[in-house]
Amino acid sequence: MSKRILIVLSEYGYWGEELVGPVEAFDSRGYRTTFATATGKRAHALPPSLDPDYVDPPLGRSVTTQDMARRARELDDSSRLDSPLSLAALIPERPYYSALNHLREVEEYHRHLGTAVGDLVDSFDALVIVGGSGPIVDMANNERLHELTLAFVAADKPILAECYGVAVLAFARSLENRTSLLWGRHVTGHPKEYDYKDGTGFLGVDFNMGPPPYPLEYILRDATGPDGAFHGNVGHETSVIVDYPFITARSTPDSVPAGELTVQALENGLRRYGW
Repeated sequence: MSKRILIVLSEYGYWGEELVGPVEAFDSRGYRTTFATATGKRAHALPPSLDPDYVDPPLGRSVTTQDMARRARELDDSSRLDSPLSLAALIPERPYYSALNHLREVEEYHRHLGTAVGDLVDSFDALVIVGGSGPIVDMANNERLHELTLAFVAADKPILAECYGVAVLAFARSLENRTSLLWGRHVTGHPKEYDYKDGTGFLGVDFNMGPPPYPLEYILRDATGPDGAFHGNVGHETSVIVDYPFITARSTPDSVPAGELTVQALENGLRRYGW
């Protein structure tokens, strides 16, 4: 049977190539892809990711080829991204502790949560969290996405996270022990050297945030703990780490090998790569 992949995108903008890389790898294998966003709004690519003339300030060069810009634009304009699943509609929200009947509401929450995430995990073979600046806004601290991530880990199914999407893995944790899923793991992600000093932008807002609100590298270093490691691989053209069930990709050009390695994890049992 064909593999089914759930791909989560930000409603505040994803980076084009970071969607193209995995999707093309999955398409080539005949996998079926389904898209989801925080509230069911259609996702759109960040304009710089579709512009081959855009110069990435930290790297001092264009990071998007003419061909990749074309492929990303075609995918972004296609009907494939229409009508995504809504995490808000599918997964319940944990009640506040100040709720009037907190115990009953928490019991109800867990009843619905188990069914909701269980149905999604049973329906899909892998989870993909696409990067770009948008995930900073509606994915990194999205508790519904955290619960979905925890469920995929519990089911021993692979999770690919790219760029700023890797923050989801650092923040997803059980409230009982509150230890990061990445504790003791090896990961890559957006290193400090790649962070913007100014110009971090999101779709749907009219302000320039300046630098990212948090340095992802520092979060990942803390999340992996003394027995894990963050691998920035600065100075290397690509950086993808497989520490199953996690496949993590540093930034834009890493999406193509990350998609291919996710296929290897699904079909050939790949458990470790890149460290």
